[in-house]
Amino acid sequence: MDQIKVLLVDDHNVVRQGLKLFLATQPDINVVGEADNGQDALVAVGKYQPDVVLMDLVMPKLDGIGATQQIKARFPDVEVIVLTSFTEDAQITAVIKAGAIGYLLKNVEPNELAAAIRAAQRGEVHLHPEVARRLMQALGPKEQPTVAEPLTEREIEVLKALARGESNKQIADTLIVSEKTVKAHVSNILGKLGLQSRTQAVLYALRYGMVSLEDIPL
Repeated sequence: MDQIKVLLVDDHNVVRQGLKLFLATQPDINVVGEADNGQDALVAVGKYQPDVVLMDLVMPKLDGIGATQQIKARFPDVEVIVLTSFTEDAQITAVIKAGAIGYLLKNVEPNELAAAIRAAQRGEVHLHPEVARRLMQALGPKEQPTVAEPLTEREIEVLKALARGESNKQIADTLIVSEKTVKAHVSNILGKLGLQSRTQAVLYALRYGMVSLEDIPL
């Protein structure tokens, strides 16, 4: 069984140890390293090459928003899940823009955390329900903007599938195309809409009424 490599980033040792104890019970998840600040997290990502980073927000030296932005710039294939106690709209929006694929609160049920890690490794977005609702309240439904190059019908299909939490493989199987083709569609969608991540694409689909909050597995 291929294991999902996870890096823990939190300035509280007791939090990291609790996460390690739980994740050690998951046969498909392997904690490969730890860091207690954002700067050390960047070094650790380069050293351990994790699949997923569990990232706190408020830390010394470099906070979770800055660390996420730099990780995604240097290591675009590494997925970041925010794990924090904070639900301020500004922080949520900033770290999603930085490239986080998930946003969970520290009171998350352990099994949901494990599920979110697996989803992130597949490239699927996972947001805590409260976080998703706060984002929707902040964004509000609006008329879809005019873009220089509109999405094709197939790209709209792919965008809606992304918003429903489907992986590239699931989308490929449904549309009877290769995963490589799906990745190309996702890249085109992000480019046309001026977005930087799958998470932003999901929020775009929500904001402009292409899917509803009930369509998204949270």
